[in-house]
Amino acid sequence: MARKPRVEFEGALYHVIVRGVIFRDRSDRMAYLNGSEFKI
Repeated sequence: MARKPRVEFEGALYHVIVRGVIFRDRSDRMAYLNGSEFKI
């Protein structure tokens, strides 16, 4: 059963879990993080 769609609003913070992502090296990891909307 799928979950309900997330209610999004301006200024909200979300906890995101990514499963199954394997990085071959640091450059792969950085490319993934730079390509996302998230800032760590």
